Parts: sequence; C-alpha cells; structure tokens
Amino acid sequence: MKPPQRVGEVISANSNSFVAQSYQLYCAPAIGQFVRAGSPAIYGVVCQVRTEPLDPSRPVLARGEYAATEEEIYRDNPQISRLLTSRFETLIVGHQAEELFYQHLPPLPPRVHSFVHTCSPDEVSVFAENLDFLHLLIRAGAAASDEVIGACVIAASAASSDRQAVMVRAGRVLATELSGDLPRINAILRRITA
Repeated sequence: MKPPQRVGEVISANSNSFVAQSYQLYCAPAIGQFVRAGSPAIYGVVCQVRTEPLDPSRPVLARGEYAATEEEIYRDNPQISRLLTSRFETLIVGHQAEELFYQHLPPLPPRVHSFVHTCSPDEVSVFAENLDFLHLLIRAGAAASDEVIGACVIAASAASSDRQAVMVRAGRVLATELSGDLPRINAILRRITA
C-alpha cells in the first residue's frame, strides 16, 4: 500500500464536503479512498473524480484522429497537461482533535488551500475502528453512491489487520442504517464481497 502523500489543495469547501485540485493531471486519489486535509486533520472519503479544462470557456477538443496511441497525442500536444486539471470531491466523515478521532462533521470545513494527503493504512485502520462514519456516507444522498460506500468499506478493510472483522462490522452498520431498503443493502454487500 502507498504511504501518505500530498496530492492536492482544497479549492472549495462547505460543511459536508470539499473539492481539491490535484497537483498532477490524472493523479487524483481513487473513489472510496480516505484523505485528510488541514490541521487539525479533517478526514474524508473521495466520492467523485473529474478531469476538466482549467478554463471552462476553452472546451477540450479531440486531437487524436491521426495518432496511433494516446501517448502520442500528449507528446505531440504538450500544452494539454497545462490546460487540463484533475479535481476530486471528498465527503467529510470526521476530524481529529487532541489526538482523538471523531466520526461526525467538524465545526468548520477545511480552509481553502489546505493541503490534502492520502491517508496511510495505519491512519485508516485507526480511524475505521469505529464505522459510525458510514452514517454520513449513507445520508449524503447521490454524492455517496453505493459504489462509493462499497469502495470505502473495501479501503477500510484492506488497511486492517483483520479484514474479515471490518467487513462483518460494516455489514452490521449497513443492515442497521438501511433496515428498510433490502435491495440497497444487497447491492452494497455484493460490491464489497466481489
């Protein structure tokens, strides 16, 4: 697993989520990955990744009609990497204060220009000992699709020394939170056990 690394900066934030711009094109963290921003740390789960023009008034145009490979397009058009950006949206699932982790929304979102880091497996393992943060993801609506929830549970279990225990605890939380929505529970469970 990758050690934590700085992957971007917060460019907008609200009480529930923040958007960060990646430093490198196509190097945003994956959906479901845990990240942290600011100090004291605010933790979140990546729910959307997009690559788009830096300047919305300059739409992306196809450039590969005569290119044999995608790499050739970038080699012949080096300006592309300076005209595009990768951004990722993160749902806030907790924060840290005085060495303690809290799995509820922080009093304030991260500041704009806060650095965003991926979380180390140890950080994820400690944070995900308690899966109360799943409540925030489930209640986030469309932003936290079942795919995001499933990917997040997979990331949490992969960071744990007891993967199976995390999966069982996640199943219990999902069963409680979604007790009236059996098709949704089944869809998420199929995603995390695939």
